[in-house]
Amino acid sequence: MPNLKVVNMAGEEVGSVELSDVVFGAEVNGAVLHSAVRAYLMNQRQGTQSTLTRTEVSGGGKKPWRQKGTGRARQGSTRAPQWTHGGVALGPKPRLYKVSLNKKTKRIAMQSALSSKVAAGEMIVVDAITATEYKTKPMAAMLKAIGAEGKSLVVLSGMDAMVIKSLANIPGVKTAQVNTINVYDILNCKNLVVVSAAAQKIEEVYA
Repeated sequence: MPNLKVVNMAGEEVGSVELSDVVFGAEVNGAVLHSAVRAYLMNQRQGTQSTLTRTEVSGGGKKPWRQKGTGRARQGSTRAPQWTHGGVALGPKPRLYKVSLNKKTKRIAMQSALSSKVAAGEMIVVDAITATEYKTKPMAAMLKAIGAEGKSLVVLSGMDAMVIKSLANIPGVKTAQVNTINVYDILNCKNLVVVSAAAQKIEEVYA
């Protein structure tokens, strides 16, 4: 059972927490992680790209020259793909890129992602993160004190607009709540900063 120290916003150790083996000490399944990351990135695509085919380009109604006798290749329209200003052959059209995963796969992927962070020593548990005003400086000082400088994901136990907006201006720092975390963001950050209450909620949801 993973045992991590709990620090406060000043970086001082204030206790420890025993985490669930099922969620934070599971065997990392690389294949499932790959599927989850691929699904997440595919689902971010809008799929609105579109090119004009020869039927959608304006003009080209008249045959450019007669069929025979000119010595040139036969042409039926100036909007064929080989012509300048012609339509695009086999170009992209709007499509749906959505990929779905079943609940069991999602759960295993999340357990693997969290366990990989604990195993790599990249998860930091903070007793609480609070803010009394909308100000970036105290949050930047907090991240430096706990050793979470650089690309970090801060997981809060609930919606706290003051903390979220205070962290928003720090480059590379992203915030999430227990119900909005995803495998890609966890793997894509250097440090996973989790509030103690959020860690308990994560165990309840993914155990």
